[in-house]
Amino acid sequence: MANPGDFAYTVKQQADIVRIVGDYIKLKKAGAQNYSGLCPFHGEKTASFSVHATRQFYHCFGCGLSGDVFSFVQKIENITFPEAVRMVAQKLGIPLPKAAYSTPGEAKEARLRGQLLDVHERAVAFFQECLRRPEGARAREYLAGRGLDHELIARFRIGYAPDSGFVLRDRLKGEFSEEVLRESGLFSWKQEERLPASGSRLPEDNSHLSDGSRQQEQIPRSARNDNGDNNENLGEQKPKAESRKPEAAAMYSKFRNRVMFPIASEAGKVIAFTGRTLAADEKSGPKYLNSPETVIYSKSRVLFNLDVAKEWVKKFDYAILVEGQMDCISVYAAGFHNVIASSGTAFTELQAKLLGRFSKNVVVNFDPDTAGAKATERTLGLLVEEEFQIKVLTLEQGFDPDLYIRRKGKEAYGEALKHSQKYFDYLIERARSQFPVRSGDGKHKAVNYLLPHIQRVPSRIVRDELAQEIAQKLGIDSAVLRQELRHAAGTRSTAAVKALAEAQVTDAEKVLIRALASVRQMQPGEEHISARDGAEEEFDPARQAQFVLQNEGLHRGLATESLAESLLSDSRLNAGRECADVLEVPATESDRRMLASILLKEDEDLTAEVLEAAVRALRRIHLRRRQEDVHQELKKPGLAANKERLRELLTELERISRALRDPGLAESSLAKMA
Repeated sequence: MANPGDFAYTVKQQADIVRIVGDYIKLKKAGAQNYSGLCPFHGEKTASFSVHATRQFYHCFGCGLSGDVFSFVQKIENITFPEAVRMVAQKLGIPLPKAAYSTPGEAKEARLRGQLLDVHERAVAFFQECLRRPEGARAREYLAGRGLDHELIARFRIGYAPDSGFVLRDRLKGEFSEEVLRESGLFSWKQEERLPASGSRLPEDNSHLSDGSRQQEQIPRSARNDNGDNNENLGEQKPKAESRKPEAAAMYSKFRNRVMFPIASEAGKVIAFTGRTLAADEKSGPKYLNSPETVIYSKSRVLFNLDVAKEWVKKFDYAILVEGQMDCISVYAAGFHNVIASSGTAFTELQAKLLGRFSKNVVVNFDPDTAGAKATERTLGLLVEEEFQIKVLTLEQGFDPDLYIRRKGKEAYGEALKHSQKYFDYLIERARSQFPVRSGDGKHKAVNYLLPHIQRVPSRIVRDELAQEIAQKLGIDSAVLRQELRHAAGTRSTAAVKALAEAQVTDAEKVLIRALASVRQMQPGEEHISARDGAEEEFDPARQAQFVLQNEGLHRGLATESLAESLLSDSRLNAGRECADVLEVPATESDRRMLASILLKEDEDLTAEVLEAAVRALRRIHLRRRQEDVHQELKKPGLAANKERLRELLTELERISRALRDPGLAESSLAKMA
């Protein structure tokens, strides 16, 4: 609590809570003295978080939290009260007094955090210095080849870590203790062996290793054989091997011969690094090496470039989310400053919550390769649960954002950005590309692929709308499968839709399949003319079914589409040949099972009347599906401006309505089949 006369009271009197809170979340005027926004402390879709400008307090009507400017900063930054006071003072430019803490442990932790921030600031300056020196020539060539000029390199404070194990350590050891350097994540070390008086060897304790490994970490050749050249280049005396203390000699730089990208906190403080290797040999380690987690760095809670992008995200009310630092820098350089990147980890729930404080609109632009597509799906799931409005930008195969901008230019990227897809349109396309939805089995698999994404959506109304959209776009006409899909989507359970292919097939489809399959029952060499033209009394169901499907395409989009196509093709190929087993039709295993199931349940004779009723039923299904497509197109925004297209759609809708009112399509036998 701030009391008159103390430093916290002075800071609070000068602090504007609207400005401080506005650095973390997007606030909108909501009255004479009130501002509102989405609460950063619990997930919500409707703003219930309010800030009172005159009385200088905040309150959330959703979760009940309230307090002053210090409690807000303390909670959102997960820091102590004294640290919150100091952070607010720094934001206001108020000179800081010597800090006072309530417990020794609190003071020690705060002091360590402060020292680690100082270590990283010194390291940034060191890497920038190395980049400018002769040993940084190759790193400068690499950056120039990626299209980064001096201004951009300076903006992102990019540097170079020399190929030496000791230069950075020797630069910092005079200012910071070995304990602080070990905690920084910038160094690795080999545990020294110590012999007791008896001469027996003590077991090594490697519990300090930052990567959790209990194996003894070997000092790499580049660290062991440091010849001191880099020290001389930096204006330092080459240390003599015998003058080094054993403890210091065991510690060496984690980042060597790498282009260094600093990672900043939301407040703009450097807290970690990503190093991109310049070596091509296997001993150089991973292509990208990230800092381990430390007291000041948790990779799941940080978004690269958010410290700069957050103001642009709030201004434009959307963010562009990419995968890596180079993609982020290239998009930023192209003029899209509202870009951020997940850094050193897959996108996390905590990152989604962090982003949601500034905008609930995002365009996801990950690499179009297989790994990128999977990362996109995982990210979409997390963003959906946080109730983001999501679009997906998929670039041409082989192009990540960085390469696309360098090859095609920023204007082309901006145009691609305008044509980003709604996230479920993207997922439906993915489902259609992975599963052939011409077959009932394919539709079933596509639905179960999409179902987990639907079930992540918090709103039941939205889930129901998505279920209808999926059914329409996948051509699911089966009432049974539609019902199961909507039920599974409504419950948010993890269960899959358990619909057999047979359950997706209407009675009308079964009749047409039986008719197509009947061609196998005819004797070869006989002439057959359809009873449709009255040339003969004998009814030929196969010939009539072929005529209707080939001319009207009524089987398109049905669960039996691929089976019907197989039977149509097979009848053409086998015209005049000997009669063969009907189940030998060249089709998929699931289609053959479906065919067997339909033929084994023939419960009525295949008469001309039955076939005609089935055709009418399929025509009704076809008209209803087209009617739904037209309704969906009429809902699209901006259609009113295209008067010619609007007139065409309304005319077509009236034509479909008249056709559906045709008494010939409303017979009782037909109603059962449809």
